[in-house]
Amino acid sequence: MLTDKLEAAIGEYQTYYKPKTFLFEDPETGEPIANRTIQQVYSDAVHFAEINKKGGIHTLRHSFATHLLESGTDIRYTQALLGHESILTTMRYTHVTANKISTIKSPLDDL
Repeated sequence: MLTDKLEAAIGEYQTYYKPKTFLFEDPETGEPIANRTIQQVYSDAVHFAEINKKGGIHTLRHSFATHLLESGTDIRYTQALLGHESILTTMRYTHVTANKISTIKSPLDDL
């Protein structure tokens, strides 16, 4: 999913760096950047943002799914976006915060 802001940022990036084949590539070899480079960029960003929680790049996937669910996105759409065949996999990779659970209104209140 590309937001308008992300699409604009990628456009600026492409204009500045002019990648040939891969969006993020080694400018000398034209090969995609290494996984370790991605991990280091992530780690640097976490440090710069002064985030103290433990987690790696996969945490972004968990956060993405959690934010989708907490904003009301149906879990089946979240499943499709994450590319999971089974809804059980989606449920395993997401979590719901306690404060969201406490705001759920009982249908019995409508009686």
